[in-house]
Amino acid sequence: MYRRFIKRVFDCVCGVCGLLILSPVLLTVTVLVRVKLGSPVFFRQERPGKAGKIFRLYKFRTMTDSKDESGALLPDGERLTRFGRALRAASLDEIPELWNLIKGNMSLIGPRPLLVQYLPLYSAEQMRRHDVRPGLTGHAQVNGRNAISWQEKFAFDCWYVDNLSFMVDVRIFCKTLLSIVRRSGISSSTSDTMEPFTGNADS
Repeated sequence: MYRRFIKRVFDCVCGVCGLLILSPVLLTVTVLVRVKLGSPVFFRQERPGKAGKIFRLYKFRTMTDSKDESGALLPDGERLTRFGRALRAASLDEIPELWNLIKGNMSLIGPRPLLVQYLPLYSAEQMRRHDVRPGLTGHAQVNGRNAISWQEKFAFDCWYVDNLSFMVDVRIFCKTLLSIVRRSGISSSTSDTMEPFTGNADS
């Protein structure tokens, strides 16, 4: 009952209430991003959701559009500003995803939506992460976030699919609040963000 019906109602309520409660923060961050990083304020990107269905994800922009001499974008670590790092550390860049909750693209708790180009690289087991809606936070995020390997991340995602329940979601939500306070797992051991997933053969 929770998986099929109650979870979706809960997501809608959280999305609406979250936007209302956080509206002052949303407005403040919007202005700051516009001043410090320019336009556009929001980062929009297509991501795979439940059953691999593509949707458009919304976040606050945290990187510049700096390019090299050939016109190619610089690596993420070079485009991620101090201000952008602060937004990510506090998870403020995720606030616009509440709109994705209301639309039904995402859930409050679930595997994080990754890049579309990763879809052909997953094993059959890893693809099971798409059996549920992606989340603003998830089991992998409270167990290391970007500081763990891709294999560990996918294992945590599949565990969540098999064990989804109200109490599991409550525990993940509480651990998420704690990890935000501690600002843990934001970066991998070798990068300011998470290294790209290149497939299981190269893992």
